[in-house]
Amino acid sequence: MNTDAFAPSVDWGNELFASTLWVAKTFGVTAVCLAAILVLLGRHTEWGRQFWRINGPYFTASASRATVWLMLAGLLASAILSVRIAVLLSYYANDLFSSLQVAFEGAGQPDDSRKGTGVDGFWQSMRIFAVLATVATMRSLVDLYLLQRFTIRWRVWLTHRLLDDWLGGYAYYRGQLTSSPIDNPDQRIQQDVDVVTTGTGEPNTPSHGSGNTLLFGAVESVLSVASFGVIMWQLSGPLTVADVTLPRALFWIVIVYVLVATVLAFWIGRPLIRLSFLNEFRNASLRYAMIRLKEAASAVGLYRGEAAERRQLTTRLDAVIVNYRHWLNRMVLFLGFNLSVSQAINPLPYIVQAQRLFAGQISFGDVMQSATAFHAIHDALSFFRNAYDAFASYRAALIRLDGLLTANAGTRIVPQLTIGRSSDGAVQLEDVDVRTPDGRVLVKALDVRLDAGESVVITGPSGSGKTTLLESLAGLWPHASGQVRFPVDEREVMFVSQLPYIPLGDLCTAASYPRPPGEVDATRVQQALVKVALPHLVIRINEIKDWAKVLSVGEQQRVAFARILLNEPRVVFLDESTSAMDEGLELMLYRLLRDELPATILVSVSHRDTVEQHHDRQLALLGAGGWRLDPVSTAS
Repeated sequence: MNTDAFAPSVDWGNELFASTLWVAKTFGVTAVCLAAILVLLGRHTEWGRQFWRINGPYFTASASRATVWLMLAGLLASAILSVRIAVLLSYYANDLFSSLQVAFEGAGQPDDSRKGTGVDGFWQSMRIFAVLATVATMRSLVDLYLLQRFTIRWRVWLTHRLLDDWLGGYAYYRGQLTSSPIDNPDQRIQQDVDVVTTGTGEPNTPSHGSGNTLLFGAVESVLSVASFGVIMWQLSGPLTVADVTLPRALFWIVIVYVLVATVLAFWIGRPLIRLSFLNEFRNASLRYAMIRLKEAASAVGLYRGEAAERRQLTTRLDAVIVNYRHWLNRMVLFLGFNLSVSQAINPLPYIVQAQRLFAGQISFGDVMQSATAFHAIHDALSFFRNAYDAFASYRAALIRLDGLLTANAGTRIVPQLTIGRSSDGAVQLEDVDVRTPDGRVLVKALDVRLDAGESVVITGPSGSGKTTLLESLAGLWPHASGQVRFPVDEREVMFVSQLPYIPLGDLCTAASYPRPPGEVDATRVQQALVKVALPHLVIRINEIKDWAKVLSVGEQQRVAFARILLNEPRVVFLDESTSAMDEGLELMLYRLLRDELPATILVSVSHRDTVEQHHDRQLALLGAGGWRLDPVSTAS
């Protein structure tokens, strides 16, 4: 300790070069170590393998992978710079309090030179702080912007990846037919993707910087321990208690204390992973039940089913609350332990260093820097303990996304029809078998050929497999085998269900579905609506509404016929597509199809005898796999 004049703790004039060199060296070492650690985690931990399976292609195979790695490098450099600024601020604090001490001590001396060095040191500290504060502010803003851009790009990519995987191979439909269907894929794709790409264990907000993430928060913590550990080692002195002397006492106390506390915190917090997962699952189930109630509001009202719905919703709510109470109890225990551990050690650096200050071995600035370094090391080591609940939420999100990918993959390995192209313009079914999930045969060895312009109506008692046969030919039903050949690509074959799907948007988009919005001219849409007896909707084609709730079922079925006219498919399958119409409308629409699309192959499923007259042949499903194909004129 210099009792004559104030001297800065570091050479501030050379610090720009020294800090730049430190950041560069630390970046190289940290990048190599971090890459090695991440590879080990990806190979030897379950959650690491799940993360890599979900996100690996983004970092290795995406078109923008070079940009991805550059942004990661920028974020790593920002984290390192943050630690360096914190270290320099500790030296600034040392200079500030040491200069004040020198100025106060020199004020009582006849010679003002010592006081003058303290005053000069104080104002120099203020200038240093202005520079460091400016750099810290700029770094924080750049870091915030860079992380948010990185997160947005990652979230868009991962959302598209999961959507493509879910929509590919009809996993969105087949997943419902498995013995253990995946719950709430919509929530997994929206909310869990947000959590995983944010990297904080919670949904993203624009205020999140790299220090809030689990990865870069851990990097900053390790670097802080290493950087402030050097300062702590230099400022720590021996501590004697009951004739036992501990060298470098402050350094060893904080290391041992936090490591023991961290091990205990991990043990206490381990159940949080499963409780967080169950919280998401049960809340999603409650939300899904309310959405189904809203969609079926009319039917529930007609059944007077409010009491039944209330019981079901209450049961799901009770499950949410029971799990939440367990989660709350464990979280209170976890946070209570963390807070107690953190508060108990707060005054320790002052107690330990006060003895050396009173003995004149260190300055007041050294005491303050010791406290700063002590708390920096404590907070850095405590990061892993305090972040365990965030990691639990992050781990739960990884489990849910990995479960979605696993379920999607499972739907694509079951046997199905072989769908191909025919060379002569016909639809050919060869040795087609259709079964229920438990193996019961619905259709056995079906062989049918339909040439251009021909039509067939499929009949049979309820449960004989009429709709299931159509779903098999569409590639949706997984429990089928055999071959089917279409004259066009399977995506160009049109299947029309009994209750047509009406997408959100304007009526023009709904009528031309599945074509992209704007591809079909509005005039053609209006003409098609007039042809299917919906002239009152012509002036409303640009209105954006939930048309599935505006239109009656009969009107929706007529919109589906308008789609057929607009898409002009070479093959169309109709599944009870006139069930909500009277016989006059049904007759008009079938005649319209034959007049407008005479070469189209038409296949209908119907319980109505009146539909048979519009077809050449009748395919009767007899049950137990049996079937019979006859001309309509002689069918019995």
